[in-house]
Amino acid sequence: MVTGDDALSYALRTAYLHYLLQPRPRRQVPAPAAPHISRISTSSFQDLISDFSRTHRDPKSIRFPKGFLPVLKERTQLVLMGQDRQVEYKDAAVKRTFGSFYGALVEPRYYENTAKSRRPEDLLLIFYTHATKELQKLKHDDSWKQLVDRHVALFVRLMNIIIKEQGWASSNPELTARLSTLEKKLLRHDENLTEDGGNGRGSSSGTVLGLPEPLSYNVNDMPMVKTVSRVFNVPLEALQQDINKNKSVWTEKAAFQDMKAYMNNLNLNTGNTLQRNDFDLDEAYDAWCKAEKSEVSELILIMGRAHQELLIGSSSAPRNRLGHMHTASIYDSVHRAQTDLNRQSMYESPSLYNGQSMDQMGTTIEDDDTLYVYIPPDPRSFYRHVVSRCLTTDFNDPNVELEPIEIPGSDDPVLLLSKSSLELLEQCGLRWRLPKFSRMTLFLDALRMKYQEGEVDLSTLDAAFMYFDKVVESNSVAWSLADQNAYRQLLTSVHDFILRELYDILQHAYDKKAKPIGQVMWVLDQHIYNNELFTRGNMDSYVQQMKEGLKTRAEQVLEEMYEEEIIRNSETLDPLNVVTLVQNVIKLAEKVSKRFKEPVLGAVDPMMIIVEVAFPKLALKIRDVVEDLIQALRDEGKEMDIEDGFELYRELSEVRRIYLEAFPGSQFAVYLEDIFIEFPIRWLQKIDSLVLSWVEGAVKQDKLMIEWPEGKELGEERHTSSAVDIFRSFNQSIDFLKKLEWQDELQYAKFMTTMSKILGKGIMRYCEELDYWFTHEMSKKTPEQEAAQSQTKQQKWMAMAKEAWSNTQKVEPFQFAPESCVKLNNVEFALQQFDKVETAVSAERLAGIIQKYEPPQRGRDKKTTYVFTVKIMEAEDLKAMDLSGYSDPYVVLGDEFHRRLAKTRIVYSNLNPRWEESFDITTEGPLLLVATLWDWDAVGDHDCLGRASLKLDPHAFMDFLPKELWLDLDTQGRLLLRISMEGERDDIQFHFGKAFRTLKRTERDMTRQITDKLSAYIHHCLSRAALKSVLSKGGYGISAVSSLFSRTGFNSGRPQSTQTHAITDADIAAAVAPLTDYFNENFAILNQTLTPSAMTLVMTKLWKEVLVTLEALLVPTLSDKPSQQRPLSRQETEAVFRWLQLMFDFFHAVDETTGEATGVPIEQLKSPKYHELQTLNFFYFESTSDLIRSSERIGNAISAKQQAQRQQMMNNTSSSSNSLSVSGGGGGGGGVGRSKSVLNKRNLGTMKKMKEEKRREAQAEPNDDMILRILRMRPEAASYLKDRARQKEKVESIAAMDAIVARSVQQGPGRMGSFQNAGRR
Repeated sequence: MVTGDDALSYALRTAYLHYLLQPRPRRQVPAPAAPHISRISTSSFQDLISDFSRTHRDPKSIRFPKGFLPVLKERTQLVLMGQDRQVEYKDAAVKRTFGSFYGALVEPRYYENTAKSRRPEDLLLIFYTHATKELQKLKHDDSWKQLVDRHVALFVRLMNIIIKEQGWASSNPELTARLSTLEKKLLRHDENLTEDGGNGRGSSSGTVLGLPEPLSYNVNDMPMVKTVSRVFNVPLEALQQDINKNKSVWTEKAAFQDMKAYMNNLNLNTGNTLQRNDFDLDEAYDAWCKAEKSEVSELILIMGRAHQELLIGSSSAPRNRLGHMHTASIYDSVHRAQTDLNRQSMYESPSLYNGQSMDQMGTTIEDDDTLYVYIPPDPRSFYRHVVSRCLTTDFNDPNVELEPIEIPGSDDPVLLLSKSSLELLEQCGLRWRLPKFSRMTLFLDALRMKYQEGEVDLSTLDAAFMYFDKVVESNSVAWSLADQNAYRQLLTSVHDFILRELYDILQHAYDKKAKPIGQVMWVLDQHIYNNELFTRGNMDSYVQQMKEGLKTRAEQVLEEMYEEEIIRNSETLDPLNVVTLVQNVIKLAEKVSKRFKEPVLGAVDPMMIIVEVAFPKLALKIRDVVEDLIQALRDEGKEMDIEDGFELYRELSEVRRIYLEAFPGSQFAVYLEDIFIEFPIRWLQKIDSLVLSWVEGAVKQDKLMIEWPEGKELGEERHTSSAVDIFRSFNQSIDFLKKLEWQDELQYAKFMTTMSKILGKGIMRYCEELDYWFTHEMSKKTPEQEAAQSQTKQQKWMAMAKEAWSNTQKVEPFQFAPESCVKLNNVEFALQQFDKVETAVSAERLAGIIQKYEPPQRGRDKKTTYVFTVKIMEAEDLKAMDLSGYSDPYVVLGDEFHRRLAKTRIVYSNLNPRWEESFDITTEGPLLLVATLWDWDAVGDHDCLGRASLKLDPHAFMDFLPKELWLDLDTQGRLLLRISMEGERDDIQFHFGKAFRTLKRTERDMTRQITDKLSAYIHHCLSRAALKSVLSKGGYGISAVSSLFSRTGFNSGRPQSTQTHAITDADIAAAVAPLTDYFNENFAILNQTLTPSAMTLVMTKLWKEVLVTLEALLVPTLSDKPSQQRPLSRQETEAVFRWLQLMFDFFHAVDETTGEATGVPIEQLKSPKYHELQTLNFFYFESTSDLIRSSERIGNAISAKQQAQRQQMMNNTSSSSNSLSVSGGGGGGGGVGRSKSVLNKRNLGTMKKMKEEKRREAQAEPNDDMILRILRMRPEAASYLKDRARQKEKVESIAAMDAIVARSVQQGPGRMGSFQNAGRR
């Protein structure tokens, strides 16, 4: 065990020896006669360079620092300019020599090569070359040879000065030592460069340097002894006494003898040095031994040259270059007795004193060859003790300035020891012959102890490791076994201690200000785990202990946060406190995640642990708190605010999301949706109560929709703000639900179903507003019409007669107002936006989810709502109520309680009107539907044309097939209705379909009102009277007048023209020219305000009106009774089909130049109605018998197809249900082949698809309707018409029965369950 006194003694000896070996100043004495002095400069400079470059263990240790060359360049320039502060560089010859060297140094190629190699020898040789050249020029005799070594010595000294001034000495001790040695060798005759001025022999006063000044032996003149005093905290007086007492023993000679003895032991392998068995590999020992011999030999040579008196008495004193001293014969007179000793390693010898005291050792040094004076018996222990003392003193003394040590790859230098401490340790290691790896291992171990005792922090230990890596060779195989073992123990000790510190740090991982872990992990990863000498053991137990500690701490932190936010506020608990608690826990988890981006030791993740432990417990606590809070509010007759409930759900959902992302496949502790389901339900109820006000407010704010400012132009969008505002509100509501990220997909699907119903309610209200204002605007009367309204019947007749006789009637285009057209644009915009809403909601997917979890169940006792779609098709043989012989009929639908359910538009001047308007009537049971036909009159009350009634019984329509019913009026004529039924369902697709159908009907009604303004002129230009006029080629120029008089009977006395001329295409085209001109004038007005798609829609509707008008010219409507309408002649038929082609070309509007169609697309022009008209050409002039046979053939084909379908259903029930296209679904919905079903209109895509299917079916299915309509004009076919009508009724009844059977094997209708029943699955 090394005591403090022992360590002090050897440290003091080393410091005192350093004082003894330092060059001493010399006094000026009169110059004696100049003897001839031999110089080194020319004869042995190459040998000096060889000694300087002698191979060292680390060749890099004698390279100059990276930043050295620029500083040398700068200092050399100062010397040649005479500006250097050192006196010895002021001499003119010195400046000349340095100037020549400077010129070579700055040469780019040389400078670059030298900067790369960083070899001091290159600088020395080039300086020596230029010094020799310049001094030969200066001295013409041989005296120049005496100055070369002096100038080279000045250059060496300048290099050493630069290294020390720049702070590179501590990190380059080997280089500074060799430069000092080289300087001493060059000045072996001890010339003082400062005083001599470089003149060779002496100064100009005739004096020379005498003997060195005698040593004072005063500790105040010994800097390193002062360092020992400070490090060991011993007064200088005590150290002075020790030096005085032992200075006869602690001599240069004793040091010289130590080195000789050490070298002898090393050469003879006699012990007291490192031995071969101290190394793992022989190669490692040989490398160390070779380098050690070189260093010791150099030390011996330096001491011998500096103090030649040490060589006196040594017969074997070295006289040749050190490089030639390879054998032990040089030291024959030294320690011969040691060859008989045991060859023991100095690392294995606990003591070399053999029980002697310091005083005894001093007196027996000459006799006991086994002892050293300056090398302690256990150098490692002594060195470590001194290192520990230095560390303690330097770190505890605030006045000590630590020496910065540059570390490669580090931005900042490390601060470990003071400069004086580093120099003391350098001398101790040098004199005690400790290898560098031993010194650094001991230094690191001593600092490790300081770290574990808490005297230094981890950053200092990190700096020590970096310093160790810089100084020591990384290949530990070259180390001694003792150092390898010591380093292993050091790493293990540091590792275990850091793990304890790491555990403590992690215990604060959840604190607001946690301790940083980065430096701990850096030291572990960079200095311990990456070190080849460290063996990592099994750490499972430690990792598990760390995890358990973190789990316990996570629970504690959660309890603390719960106590702070909930318990302390229990008397005044608010949802905000709960939200704050959840947010704080989430923020803590996020903060921990940022603190620990990677698992600690690759296995411990504090963030995962707090999520695993705290998040489920938090959810359970919050569940109880929320339930108590809701119940407390209910007891007070209150409810928790909806926004508070949503905020709690969002925060807890975030907790759940983090948990499930961390532990996929796990189940969260609480099913949040069951707790918070009341809040979206209440929110939807609130939205339901607001949606109508949204619509009404948007319409109220939309000034442009009510009245368009005169002169204001439409923008590109051509819709007004109400449509935008309404859908902004709709989309915001949808987005709100989506952003909730409700995790129960069934509940979410039901939320969206309710939302779709609410939106449909808003759409219906908006359509009502649009339709009301549109109808009001389209029904406005011109000033002339208002004046005519106040006229008496006699005045009206007189005005009509006057117009007829004057032939001044001119048909003017209708002035469509911009505010009317933008309403149609708004409907189109609403369709597009609602289609986007349906896509965004994913209605089909949500419907599938509900079907998955709650499939329809049969036999459930429930109350079903039914939707009847009543389409008022046409009427025939109505009473003529006006003087003109016509009526202006419209239909009003009501119930048995006289409540109005629907009303059609007015069809002017027609006894066989066609409306084709659909209305939805909702009922929960049978309903008596009353249809009343009225004749519109401009003056007075409207006249009743007749009534008919029908019982709408859901049981009669359970086949869900559309039925066409002729209702006989109680006066004259009959009314055709087409009725279908489907169940009102709480289904998202149903609600979207219903809303879409409402929009499409509004669009259709608006379009019809526009076309109604033009249809009167269509009927006039394409009438039988116009046809007759074309064929007679007379009087068509006043067609309006002739038509009027023919209707009123005023023209009965006029003779008809009997001229017959050949009818040309030009004549036929001229007949419709007024109509096309009229269309063009109106299209020009509409095109200014309608969107292109709305314009196409209007034109398509007009085309349909043209087709219906031409069809009415050819055949009557379908019925089982004969018609009074006469068939057209061949010439008339050809004219009608020519008109059809002309109107087709007009509406298609092909540009003659480009060939591009600019009107209605051809696929819309070639509608089923168009094809039906085309088929008339094939049957129109066939005989009655041929027509009957054709009808019978088609009827038999229909019956055969129906029979095949029934057989297929019998063979395979499921296949038959598919073949019959019976749609499934709850609530009584569905039907067979129902193209008008609400579900088929749930978005624009399904609408387009159904139109295409309808078109294909109309073209593919055999149909004899046109034949039957032709037969109505053949009186001889009356009986067949009745038989065929009965046959068709039978086919329809069989199809209805088949549909009922098919539905009976399907899933019965069922309602959606309540939201509360859509819980966890």
